[in-house]
Amino acid sequence: MVGGRPRQFDPDAALNRAMDVFWRQGYEGTALSDLTEAMGINRPSLYAAFGNKEDLFRKVLDRYIEGPRAFATHALNRPTAVEVAEALMSGTIALTAGPNTPRGCLLVSHAHACGPDTDTIRAEVIARRTSSTAALCHRLERARAEGDLPIEADPKALAYFVTAIIDGIATQAANGCNHEDLRHISELALRMWPARTPVWAADLSRPLYRSRPVRAATS
Repeated sequence: MVGGRPRQFDPDAALNRAMDVFWRQGYEGTALSDLTEAMGINRPSLYAAFGNKEDLFRKVLDRYIEGPRAFATHALNRPTAVEVAEALMSGTIALTAGPNTPRGCLLVSHAHACGPDTDTIRAEVIARRTSSTAALCHRLERARAEGDLPIEADPKALAYFVTAIIDGIATQAANGCNHEDLRHISELALRMWPARTPVWAADLSRPLYRSRPVRAATS
């Protein structure tokens, strides 16, 4: 404090620095002292502006999804299903293996690394990941209805397939895999993308996939 007045700080800049700390060190590996030092504020200011550590992490998740990971939302607006998948994979490579961000994905790492004392954090991350997969499934269902995917395509399975690929890319990036090798992974995955099938050539005897809610993993 100077002259009895609280020190002023930029909440947006402080939140970005907190995101960087959580991204690099993980929730459990981050102490309040790490956060206050990185954010340039004391504990009372942190609590007053952001709440406790768990509250701050939830705000960081919002910032991460709306900021560095915003490409995932924009990808759903691409004109074709394969372009959606390609944009998700290329965006994940740029984010998780780029020179200006920590390696790996904040959501992927916290879905697996949290221990029993942080079950609420893990549940929060899984809920957000599940919502993202459900949005992708909905987009692929629309693609099939528009004829952009073969009529026998399984949107839910494709949504899980893309999610598994981008999760794998993020994990390999965290392990130090280089940008070119990650791009080869995405290229190989896209080669397996189902080609459009003319209605007259489709096997109409096969039952159409009926969408079920995408549920969070239990383990």
